[in-house]
Amino acid sequence: MSPDISSHVTTHQAQEDARNERLLIHVNGRTVPKAEATVSVYDSGFMLGDGVWEGLRLYDGRWAFLDDHLDRLFEAAKAIDLDIGLDRAGVVRALEDLRAANGMETDAHARLMVTRGVKQRPFQHPSLSRSGPTVVIILEHSRPSLPRPIRLATVPHIRGLPMTQDPKLNSHSKLNCILACIAAEKAGADEALMLDVHGFVNTTNACNFFIVRKGQVWTSTGDYCMNGITRQKVIDLCRANDIPVFEKNFSLVETYGADEAFLTGTFGAQTPVAEIDGRVIGTGRMGPVTERIRALYKALIAGGA
Repeated sequence: MSPDISSHVTTHQAQEDARNERLLIHVNGRTVPKAEATVSVYDSGFMLGDGVWEGLRLYDGRWAFLDDHLDRLFEAAKAIDLDIGLDRAGVVRALEDLRAANGMETDAHARLMVTRGVKQRPFQHPSLSRSGPTVVIILEHSRPSLPRPIRLATVPHIRGLPMTQDPKLNSHSKLNCILACIAAEKAGADEALMLDVHGFVNTTNACNFFIVRKGQVWTSTGDYCMNGITRQKVIDLCRANDIPVFEKNFSLVETYGADEAFLTGTFGAQTPVAEIDGRVIGTGRMGPVTERIRALYKALIAGGA
């Protein structure tokens, strides 16, 4: 019998907002109503997952860590030999124009997607993409709403070696992570905890993963996961505030014995973890180190980061 997943939550769970039904979307330089925001069935992103993307948060009229996100976007595009068709100023202008068109000032989340464009025929060779790139920006009113800490389950799907598909690449091809998430839900958890090729704890299907043991903050080496911007900000904040932090290999045994665990990501910032593989982590609630890091992160954002 399949487990009841009606009580599942996700790290991207947000409050319902009726204004999102009236959104304007950026599609290839045009601002169009949500119902008219479409791309071709021949688009490389739809057909093959051939593209890269970024998620950004808007706080009090500012895009948090904008330069970091632009660096990662353009580096990823270069890695897959994709011409975005815009320079950095052009990307910022598109974000700002869409923000103004939707009248948004804070608590908004942007998904900026770039694909190789429309293909001439339905096959994978990149030379068949004769019209492009395709650039889409979705900007939603979005305030995280997590009713309880996250439950994780370890899954057989791993974060692999860079010569297959580098897990550091923020690509549209997310099937490995989706399969991991499905496996976790089948096991009765909310999201998946994924190991690396050596069997060490790595990341979740959607976020970077941290544990706290005896006052020390641990995260993976970063060799086999998306090197998240929020992940790096947490590491930097720990170092600047005398919180011992280590990027290292660690096992599931060490994870089960952690005092606290939390996830990091652009949307949810720091999300507490209650259980892993049915083991309660710490008290099952947000711990004091996680609370301190969350407060430091909020102060960093408020300071105009």
